[in-house]
Amino acid sequence: MKINVHYSNLHFDDLYFSGKTSVVIDILRASTVIVTALTNGAREVIPVSTVDFAMKVSGNAFGGQTILSGERNTKKVEGFNLGNSPLEYTPDVVAGKSIILYTTNGSKTIVKAKFSENLFICSFNNLPTVANHLLHLNKDVEIICSGTNGNFNLEDAVCAGRLISEMDKVSTDLEISDSGRASLVLNKSFGKNISKMLKETEHGQLLIENGFGADIKECAQFGTTELIPYYISGAIKKLETLTAQNNLVNEPKVS
Repeated sequence: MKINVHYSNLHFDDLYFSGKTSVVIDILRASTVIVTALTNGAREVIPVSTVDFAMKVSGNAFGGQTILSGERNTKKVEGFNLGNSPLEYTPDVVAGKSIILYTTNGSKTIVKAKFSENLFICSFNNLPTVANHLLHLNKDVEIICSGTNGNFNLEDAVCAGRLISEMDKVSTDLEISDSGRASLVLNKSFGKNISKMLKETEHGQLLIENGFGADIKECAQFGTTELIPYYISGAIKKLETLTAQNNLVNEPKVS
């Protein structure tokens, strides 16, 4: 089982991930928003790569069951219903709704990996469950860090390292690429205190400056949910990892 890490999606075309098992990470803040929205009852999250396409999709929506959400450079896009703060995605706001999500980094990365055979979203919130599910699938894994504007960022790389570390605790059969080993080193150096690490990153500092310091606390929560977001047919839904005597079913079932 080979584990590989990418620190940006810029060098790949959409077909690179075709047939692969992929995990997208965008710690600050799209991964956490998606996990939070689905945990709080959202029907689905529809990631888009441009604001124009988000507007087009929302224009085709009906019945008032769609929420247009996301950010550009940390702040809510003008005309959108919600921004990219997980604190906004409360049950009374999102339950039963389809959420169209555009973000500067995360949603673009998910769209880039859309042809993956399996495509999961990982945050610190659901990381142990994602690690466990990947081990049971027993397929090679491509971990894709969304980064910041196409560049490396520390928080996604540390999360990738923590994900591999959790898998490595259980399996003796992992083949870890050089980029994966680098993420393990970063997690060992910076991952002991997740909240402190996030606050000290460049993007964390930008969020604090723009009044989103409370989001960092939410994004730093570790292992608080067993929900796994799973991309299928253009939308991200909740993966039903049915458990029978602690054995996960390999065939994904979404609801």
